[in-house]
Amino acid sequence: MKNKIELKKAIVLSIIVTFLFTILFLVILYKEYTVYTKNFNEKISGIFNEIIEKYPKIEKNELIAILNEASNRNYELFKEYGIDLQKASAVLINDTNFYKFVFLDVSLLLFFVISLYMIFLRYNYKKDKKIEEITKYIEEINQKNYKLDIEDNSEDELSILKNELYKTTVMLKEVAENSLKDKINIKNSLEDISHQLKTPITSIIIMLDNILENKNMDEAIRKDFIKDIKREINNIKFLVESILKLSKIDSNSVNFLKKEVKIEEILLESVKKVSLLSELKKVSIEISGNNTDKIFCDFKWQVEAITNILKNCIEHSLENGKIKVSYEQNKVYSKIIIRDFGKGIDCHDLPHIFERFYKGKFSSSDSIGIGLALSKSIIESNNGYISVESELGKGTVFTLKYLI
Repeated sequence: MKNKIELKKAIVLSIIVTFLFTILFLVILYKEYTVYTKNFNEKISGIFNEIIEKYPKIEKNELIAILNEASNRNYELFKEYGIDLQKASAVLINDTNFYKFVFLDVSLLLFFVISLYMIFLRYNYKKDKKIEEITKYIEEINQKNYKLDIEDNSEDELSILKNELYKTTVMLKEVAENSLKDKINIKNSLEDISHQLKTPITSIIIMLDNILENKNMDEAIRKDFIKDIKREINNIKFLVESILKLSKIDSNSVNFLKKEVKIEEILLESVKKVSLLSELKKVSIEISGNNTDKIFCDFKWQVEAITNILKNCIEHSLENGKIKVSYEQNKVYSKIIIRDFGKGIDCHDLPHIFERFYKGKFSSSDSIGIGLALSKSIIESNNGYISVESELGKGTVFTLKYLI
């Protein structure tokens, strides 16, 4: 906790009041002393003058000696005039002054005590008020009211507590909002998954029913049905695996094993994974760049991301087409450019191609619409960025940048 500013203020103010009281009290004591001394001196001076006038031959030194003699004197003379020197002053005016000074001293002391009491009463009042405010804020938060602005600019301990409470409120608000968003996303994802699974499962059931019900089915047709069933099962398998991967990335449960990897190794492994698809469509893939360039990433997951991009490019390429993959590096980032010369992407589809389960105008019937979304999540989780440009009839360019 930071310094207790309010308590410090109260203590400092108390010290100032105590100091002023002490100075004032000393001034009053000094004034009391000077008044008593003046009264005594005036009376003694008058007595001396009377004695000297009546007894001019008396030595002044004798008078001074008598005045300063420390031996006990007979006070009976004063008692004859009603003055008890043990209880009162021989100079009567001093008794009057004494009561005045006692009254002044007592008044000053009371003022001092009341001032200290008021200082600490004020401190306790402010503290209790802030505690009451904090209690109300906590009650509001317990009622799930996160729309509270309780920032405080002062630095006493309770204000710091209020500020920390405000931060907690903001965090709880964000958690509540994110929780709601997560619920909405889960709901939408489940709807999308349900929709994606419904079609292949329906197709599989229909084909299996045909096979089971038609025992005399032509063997060639039966084999075609079995191939179609296998294709649909593979699509479901790919969908489930992709969803699981996306879920792991979204929940930050993927432990990326990042290390320096040559870009060329990532690209060669990705090309290898799509080699069968590229051979079937007779699409060639060319790679160019400095074979010493490296990026800091998880090799396995980056291969997954680039493989999905290459699959998309192959699907949108014409037969006997080509895909060019180039890479370069500067002091700020490494860049990979994947370019195909196929159909291109419609301008209405372009802003949505990284959305989950989105299928563009020229997507194949087998497309699920999750590969590019997965690629984007992987690349961004590895300190990267992906963008796309496309022109109908001329092809598409994917640009990947990784900060160094």
